Amino acid sequence: MTDPHRDHARRARAFADALAEAGRHDGAVRSLDKPLSNLFRDREVKQRGLPAGDLVHVLAVDAAANRVEVEGMIPYDALLDATLAHGTAPRVVPQLKSITVGGAVAGIGIEATSFRHGLVHETVLEVDVALPDGRIVTCTRDNEHRDLFLGMPNSYGTLGYATRLVIETMPVKPYVEVTHRRFSRPEALFEAVGESYDADLDFLDGVAFSRNDLVLSAARFVDDAPYTSDYTYERIYYRSLRNGDTDYLTAQDYFWRWDTDWFWCSKNMGAQHPLVRRLLGRERLNSRFYQRVMRWNSRWRLLEGVERLGGYRRESVIQDVDLPFETAREFLAWFIEEIGVLPVWICPVRDRAGSDDTSPLFPAPGERYVNFGFWDTLRFTAGYPTGHFNRKVERAVAELGGIKSLYSSSFYDAEEFDRIYGGPAYRELKRRYDPTGALGELYAKCVRER
Repeated sequence: MTDPHRDHARRARAFADALAEAGRHDGAVRSLDKPLSNLFRDREVKQRGLPAGDLVHVLAVDAAANRVEVEGMIPYDALLDATLAHGTAPRVVPQLKSITVGGAVAGIGIEATSFRHGLVHETVLEVDVALPDGRIVTCTRDNEHRDLFLGMPNSYGTLGYATRLVIETMPVKPYVEVTHRRFSRPEALFEAVGESYDADLDFLDGVAFSRNDLVLSAARFVDDAPYTSDYTYERIYYRSLRNGDTDYLTAQDYFWRWDTDWFWCSKNMGAQHPLVRRLLGRERLNSRFYQRVMRWNSRWRLLEGVERLGGYRRESVIQDVDLPFETAREFLAWFIEEIGVLPVWICPVRDRAGSDDTSPLFPAPGERYVNFGFWDTLRFTAGYPTGHFNRKVERAVAELGGIKSLYSSSFYDAEEFDRIYGGPAYRELKRRYDPTGALGELYAKCVRER
């Protein structure tokens, strides 16, 4: 019988050696070589990254202790399949199947359980990190590498790469009961959100379709269901929010309810038209397929070329931002009025870590806060400067005491970025764990070149 931990040690050692060799050979290692990325920065790929295809295994599932041990590059759909077989699931499962566990920690992972369990990195108990000198160090909240444990979130591979993680899990039941509450006033929705933080719920998220058309969806695990809805083919999940009051899904289908249509972004590829949907088939209705289409268009810029011939320009406004609960309603009103990208995803979050264990590179904007996700493009004829609308979002978020995720285009100047994203702490982490700068700098990697 093979020993999963011995096999893992071999794979992790090979990855760490490749990381060190790449640094010696190329002088800088800045990315992983994998088929898909959930980053949305419009950058040219200048070199092949590190091979990431081997570290994709589940090492141990301990349902009784509510934890699972995994390798860093495993995508969440494979991890969820393994844990559901034991009646358990990670406490925070990001919405897209292709997101990797290590990526959700080095970036910022979130889902509808975050009102109770926080962000993905707040569910991590232990992480092994491959460093650019070839070492692999084990990090926890209370060992000699506590600084790296807390510094990994929002580091985007510039401090090291997670090769193994131990993360918290939760018991699950076979089905999920979802209750949709509709609101015509934002203040009523946010009042309901505030009351729901401590309610007997397992999931909580919402959608703003317009200023006066909002839905808050609360969900619980249940043992039995009178029926189950299928949103993996002809029916579209986000459209159901405005219809019935109660719905039932299998636990697995609920976790991936947003993946089939990439929330609602599949509409930009025509995939919500019934005929196109049938032509694509169930197997292509998922975020992996849409990403490939998007990357292809981004590479060849066909849509952009056609629109420029017609005198139009486009700006992608693809962002997740986090606002203190106290200013969340004000931000949403401003966003709908000034930017107008709709729908907007609304995900309440609780800061589980507290001030002593917060990530210095992504400090929580309050004990309770709200994530807003908006992902679309604006089409216009006026001669706005590059990043005009994204810069407006960044200013509004900062003025209202919030913070923005860095998986997409950013336009901060160096001084402001340093202030928001823990510049002094980051420099100390680089000094200790990547003194030669082999993994690049966070500002250079995350702020769009302009």
